[in-house]
Amino acid sequence: MKVSLSNTVAMPDEVGHPDAMNTQILHPSEGETLVDTAYRGLRHDIIAGTRVPGERLRIEKLKALYGIGPTPLREALQKLAQDGLVVTEGNRGFTVAPLDPSEFADLNLARTVIEKEALRLSIAQGDTAWEARVVAASYIMAKEDAALSRAESAVPDAWEQANAGFHAALVSACGSDWLLRLRVGLHDHCERYRRASVYQRLGSRDLGAEHAAISEAALARDAERACTLTERHFALTAAILKEVEGAAAGQPGR
Repeated sequence: MKVSLSNTVAMPDEVGHPDAMNTQILHPSEGETLVDTAYRGLRHDIIAGTRVPGERLRIEKLKALYGIGPTPLREALQKLAQDGLVVTEGNRGFTVAPLDPSEFADLNLARTVIEKEALRLSIAQGDTAWEARVVAASYIMAKEDAALSRAESAVPDAWEQANAGFHAALVSACGSDWLLRLRVGLHDHCERYRRASVYQRLGSRDLGAEHAAISEAALARDAERACTLTERHFALTAAILKEVEGAAAGQPGR
């Protein structure tokens, strides 16, 4: 279910993060509870980096930022804590979970294993409708990759949405709801790390060629090549994060 947003007056963030000014009042979509709305809105802002790692999530502040009452907010924060995106501090409340490069390495390993198995099954079982989804997603991905190569600032949300749609289309015929649910959670956690540290160097890669090669291998029903290319694709992102973290620590990237 989709969360709708409307503009509101910006509220200052206690940690001084500039993106916090972009937070908007949330309104439930049809059939959506306030808990669901708060959960989806907070989850989006944590993954996007609007709510920064280590930020204290005070209920009073969140009420003003999102226009939702304290009870739905607390329930949403508890759900986010179960997802690993929020840390509970006993009587001290909630904070946005910190980022840990070693956790990203673990996430990337798990994501790669899940993605490759789902991709193998999807290639084996995909029908004409699956092929059409892959072709359509590849077309959108190619356009966003081309736009990214010309971008002079941060990677836009449109690229992230196209990237998520592209990889989701590739595995959409795997036939396992559990695999798909697991990969979505891993993708969201990995996106949080990419937005925080990796985006500044994504544009230096030939992402268009990487995505096109994966798509071509999948449509040719070459599962081994598609999986190898996907693993390499994810590994390059992990390597960039390691370089970024090494540079921040004053060490050469490896």
